[in-house]
Amino acid sequence: MRDLHDVRAMLEKVGIPGQDAYDLPDSQKRFPDGAHYRMEISGVERPQVLEELIDEMEKRDIPIHRLISTVMGSTLLDDAELKDFAQMAADADLEVIITPGPRSGWDIGRQLVTPEGGLSGLRYRGSDQLTYVIAEYLRCIDLGFRGFLCIDEGLLWLVNELKKTGDIPEDVVFKVSIFAGHASAAGGRVLETLGASTFNPLGDLTLPSLASIRQAIDIPLDLHIMLSDSFGGFNRFYEGAEMARVCAPCYFKIEPGPALAAGPGAWYKPWTSPDMLAWQAREKVKYAQIIHELIQATNPELKLSAIGAPDLAIPSVRS
Repeated sequence: MRDLHDVRAMLEKVGIPGQDAYDLPDSQKRFPDGAHYRMEISGVERPQVLEELIDEMEKRDIPIHRLISTVMGSTLLDDAELKDFAQMAADADLEVIITPGPRSGWDIGRQLVTPEGGLSGLRYRGSDQLTYVIAEYLRCIDLGFRGFLCIDEGLLWLVNELKKTGDIPEDVVFKVSIFAGHASAAGGRVLETLGASTFNPLGDLTLPSLASIRQAIDIPLDLHIMLSDSFGGFNRFYEGAEMARVCAPCYFKIEPGPALAAGPGAWYKPWTSPDMLAWQAREKVKYAQIIHELIQATNPELKLSAIGAPDLAIPSVRS
C-alpha cells in the first residue's frame, strides 16, 4: 500500500496541494486593483430589480461589483428589456454575468430530473443545444453584455476556442457556476486551463479546502457567504475576513432564500414576482454592507474594490 506522503508528493509535483491547507496561509494574490474581495449579488432577473438594487447600493454607499442575472434564462427577456438592463448596469459601472436560456433543463430529455440522472450533472445535450446556447450568447453580446455563466466544461472549452477564431470577442468573460460541482484544487485547475475567468466552488467547503484551491489557481474564487436552504442554508458572515485573507482574490456571493433555480420555492423562475425579487435585491445589498463592516472590524488590512474596477466585464452599450 502506498504511503500517503508519497501520494501527496506526487500531487505536489504537478502543482496540486497534497492536502488541504490547514495552516490557512495568507493568499498573496489580488485583483488587479490590489483588492482582496468584491461583492456579488445573484437573482437580478429584470430591469426593475436592477433599478431597485442600484438605488439601495447608492443609499448605503456600498460597492456592488457583479450581478448574476437572468438565471431564469436570458431567452425570456426581449431585446428592449436586455438593452435597458445593459444600459443601467453600464451607467452604474456594474459587471453583469448573463445566464443564457437554453440549457439541459429546457431540453425534452428528462434524465436530469430523475434521482440518479441528476447525479450526471447539468450538461449540454448534443450539438443542437450547443448551437442554441452559443446563439444566445451572441445575441447578448450584440446587445452589449460581456460576461456569461457557464456550467458545462465542454461548452467552456468551445467558447474559448471561438475566442481564438474571433467569433466571440476576446474581452468576454465566462464564470463557472456552482452547479458545475467542482470542489478541489484539481477541478479548479481544469477550469482555469479551459479558459474560465472566475470559478464558483461548492458552497460548503471548509477554509482549509478553499485555501488549497487558492494555492493551485490564479483566477478569482466566487465564494458563497450566504446560500439558500436548498443547498443547506448557511450564513458565513463571521468567516468573511478569513475567507478573504486566505482566498483572495474572491467574490462574496450573497444568495439566501428557499431555493434558487430548481425545486419547490425556486426564486429564479419567470413567474416569480419582480416586486419580491426587487425587495430581496435590497436585502442583499444590506447584507453586503454588513459583511464589509464585519470584515473591516476583524481585519481592516483587507481591501474591498471600489465600484467600477477597470477589469470588470461592464456592459459596453453601443448607440
